[in-house]
Amino acid sequence: MLATLPNGAQAGQVEHSPAGAASRTVDVQMLSFNDFHGNLQPPTGSSGQIAETGPDGTTKQVAAGGVEYLASSLRTAREGHPYSVTTAAGDLIGASPLLSGLFHDEPTIEAMNGLGLDVTSVGNHEFDEGATELARMQNGGCHPEDGCFEQGKTFEGADFPYLTANVTDEKTGKPILKPYWVWKHNGVKIGFIGVTLEGTPNIVSAEGVKGLKFHDEIETVNKYAKELDRQGVKSIVALIHEGGMPASTSYNYDCDSPGAGDGVSGPIVDIAKGISPKVDALVTGHTHQAYVCTIPDPSGRPRMVTSASSFGRLYTDTTLTYDRRTGDIVRTSVESANHVVTRDQPKAADMTALIDRWNKLAEPVANRPIGYIAADISKGDAPEEPLGDLIADAQLAHAKSLDDKSVIALMNPGGVRADLTYAASGSEGDGVVTYGEAFTVQPFSNTVNLADLTGAQLITVLQQQVSGANEASPKILQISDGLTYTLDMTKSGADRVVTDSVKLNGVAIDPAATYRVAMNSFLAGGGDGFPELAKGTNPLVGEDDLAALADYLTAKSSADAPLPVPAADRITVVG
Repeated sequence: MLATLPNGAQAGQVEHSPAGAASRTVDVQMLSFNDFHGNLQPPTGSSGQIAETGPDGTTKQVAAGGVEYLASSLRTAREGHPYSVTTAAGDLIGASPLLSGLFHDEPTIEAMNGLGLDVTSVGNHEFDEGATELARMQNGGCHPEDGCFEQGKTFEGADFPYLTANVTDEKTGKPILKPYWVWKHNGVKIGFIGVTLEGTPNIVSAEGVKGLKFHDEIETVNKYAKELDRQGVKSIVALIHEGGMPASTSYNYDCDSPGAGDGVSGPIVDIAKGISPKVDALVTGHTHQAYVCTIPDPSGRPRMVTSASSFGRLYTDTTLTYDRRTGDIVRTSVESANHVVTRDQPKAADMTALIDRWNKLAEPVANRPIGYIAADISKGDAPEEPLGDLIADAQLAHAKSLDDKSVIALMNPGGVRADLTYAASGSEGDGVVTYGEAFTVQPFSNTVNLADLTGAQLITVLQQQVSGANEASPKILQISDGLTYTLDMTKSGADRVVTDSVKLNGVAIDPAATYRVAMNSFLAGGGDGFPELAKGTNPLVGEDDLAALADYLTAKSSADAPLPVPAADRITVVG
């Protein structure tokens, strides 16, 4: 879909100069993407598809993504555009497949350098390994514990600036990296301000954000927009790692068809409406959605807001018409569209070489078989999904090996990053699960933690899935075998959990009894809006969650008896 800002407001409209005269305006191409998450190789399963609506109104899934194709797409798009800048809106790294994650995402930074990224904001996942590691991603140097991964080579860091305008050091009060950056080309100047969501500490481990403060997105962008304006930079773009939910999942959905801003909802709407009119466009992310929408700024003028899904499946091409006389963007001329990173185009040879080089280093670990499955096991988007149940069962099995009193395991849905696919990939056979595939599913290096919760606390935890911080966007925990309950979505808030339906092995949960519960370390710290889990007592820390999954698959499956797909029938959903 191609979106063009309405021409109703004539103020600021600029005529292009006649032929033969020096042009007063110049079209700047801004290419953008977000939430790449280290997906160097084409993502598999549903993660490697994008929904597309055809002229007849039917929707189909298109295979998309992979850095070899993303690089080719961006390079092709730049042809014929002497003024072109490439931007991103965070989460380029973190929660990455093994090929990147095994090497602390150095391969992805190297790929971003190679495909010509100019600037990016930080996302919450850039803090998975803490601010010191983020600084290493920017500045280079070998990993402090694992060292250099290739003999004779030192990681050089990002050629592009990471922008952290709203992330400050608690002691100094200053941004931990640059707050903004100005792109300049032949007299054209565009400022970029980068922020991540203020709520990052709620969705990242406490260790990852230790010593940092995360500030309001609107206040921060407006502060630095004024600073840029004082410096004579009148054209400004905000790179914001926060997003919204479009009314359709199709990337080419006409987001503005019902009216300006009506086609998208969620946090980015209020943020966009609060950001100064000095800012000419917003590149967003975090929700992994695709949209190209106009949302009115505080003065009521429409402003372009875009997001390019995730995993390198899309890129956004935005035209910013720059007025040389005023130094500002002609807002009424802004056009934008999302494009699929298709896999029917030539691969970028340098990216293929990069993948091959890192694959060779990863091969001994990645290709080790750890189990067998009978069919695809999906992470999906439903309240309860087969892969979530499988992971919860694996964590409960690990917990029982540490303490036989363990009876329940809880898994956050956001921690399940990819499907387990049956079809062969690489050197494996059909149905074989390799360590590399399991790593892609659970890349966070969390530990399996045990804690005692009362029955009352357990019910509170289930209620926190659909209330408080999670009321607007519920986060339904995946649960281990034996725990069952009913979720009534016709009600609101905590009332959605039917409390007398919560049972363990058919017996109602006793509010006064104590239950030994397993969860990953992220949830144990109260992450994802579950503060009650942080109140657990008698804690015990087990092995990492990936090891628990690998051990479970090895113990529960074989080539002759592959693991069946879990039924996903533990939560009964009404409404």
